[in-house]
Amino acid sequence: MNEDADETVLDPDAGEEDSYALDRRRVTAILEALEAEDRDQLFELIEPLHPADVADLIEQINPAERRHFVELAGERIGGAILSELEEGLREEVIGLLGPEVLAEAVRDLDSDDVVDLLEDLEEEQRRAILGALDAPERLAVQKSLTYPEYSAGRLMQRELVMAPEHWTVGQAIDHMREREDLPSQFYHVFLVDPKMRPVGNVTLGRIMSSRRSVALKDLVEEVFRVFPATDSETDVAYAFNQYHLISAPVVDESERLVGMITIDDAMAVLDEEHEEDILRLGGVVEEASLSDTVLQAARGRATWLFVNLLTAIFASIVIDLFADTIDQMVALAVLMPIVASMGGNAGTQTMTVAVRSIATRDLTAQNALRVTGREAAVGGLNGVLFGLVMAGVAAVWFGVPMLAAVIAVAMILTQFAAALGGIGIPILLDRVGIDPALASGPFVTTVTDVVGFFTFLGLASLVLL
Repeated sequence: MNEDADETVLDPDAGEEDSYALDRRRVTAILEALEAEDRDQLFELIEPLHPADVADLIEQINPAERRHFVELAGERIGGAILSELEEGLREEVIGLLGPEVLAEAVRDLDSDDVVDLLEDLEEEQRRAILGALDAPERLAVQKSLTYPEYSAGRLMQRELVMAPEHWTVGQAIDHMREREDLPSQFYHVFLVDPKMRPVGNVTLGRIMSSRRSVALKDLVEEVFRVFPATDSETDVAYAFNQYHLISAPVVDESERLVGMITIDDAMAVLDEEHEEDILRLGGVVEEASLSDTVLQAARGRATWLFVNLLTAIFASIVIDLFADTIDQMVALAVLMPIVASMGGNAGTQTMTVAVRSIATRDLTAQNALRVTGREAAVGGLNGVLFGLVMAGVAAVWFGVPMLAAVIAVAMILTQFAAALGGIGIPILLDRVGIDPALASGPFVTTVTDVVGFFTFLGLASLVLL
């Protein structure tokens, strides 16, 4: 096996503990087939795997093995596998595939998946894929690419089933049986008026369980949402989740039906949004992947580390104001990190709840004041609880009763300030159009550190010295 093989990231117990993880024995066999350059054996091993599992395999092996895998199995890497790959890694794999292989890979994909792939390609590869598509499919994909990035028009697929609103169940069934270009998967038949505007949808279940003479308009679902092609995909995904949609029509500027969005695509958007929020809460500005190089990973984290450095310097300045106080009582230096740490943790807890609530639109202008009051009360209550705990610890540890009182009051004030900062800063950032998931962390940390150090050392200066 090549010298990089020991870098492969695989869970040795995955096949035994997680029924949805890759079987380690199969992975080992695949790597051995790669080393032996046994194409037939490799094909036999990956044939039973779902495209998502093949994508996981490609993501988990090291770069040298990945290149070898693509070179050996390129013709078996279809569009479904490419669609499952993490975006950054997808670009790498696409770059290793020849234009002809790439064009063949996307022939059977739905239009939304083709659009998703084309967004990551260079012009030569894009032309090769478009040239491999039939004229109607090519025009549909090119039209989708004219819509703004991250819009419903980019997310939708053109393949759908529609019927005039005056049709019966029998007419709809006959129509679907006669068509040779039905989508591979669909859940609704969309009803349209004479101007091609969607007016309702009917589930396949109701169609198949109704008599042929029943009018389709008598079977329409109560919940019916239409999305303009220019709508944000984030708003679309929120609506799917909020109203339990399975599929929904997309219309152009003339309100004519041009495509549909299905629940799997909407949930993929939500998943990406959640991942982005988690990364940004950790101060990772750019999208991150285990396949990133050292420089890519460092660049994506450096920006907010620098901001954290500036805020830490600011907190250190506050400490320096009380340098003489600390010199006169060393116990303050011992207890000071406890106050700041507890405040920081409390602020992070509140901030995480706030950012998530803003992202899910549960925290709004209407309930912001009530939620802020609740979080402040929680902060105060925890401040009293842990203030009393630390007062007892400080009294036993250092034998200075007033020091115990100082740290108790400092803990209460710091926890209270952490709660207010943790809820207030994300709300304020959201109001001024700044992503709270990205920018809240450094500011909340600064508030908790400054308030914690200032109250603890300031009270100590007044009471103990």
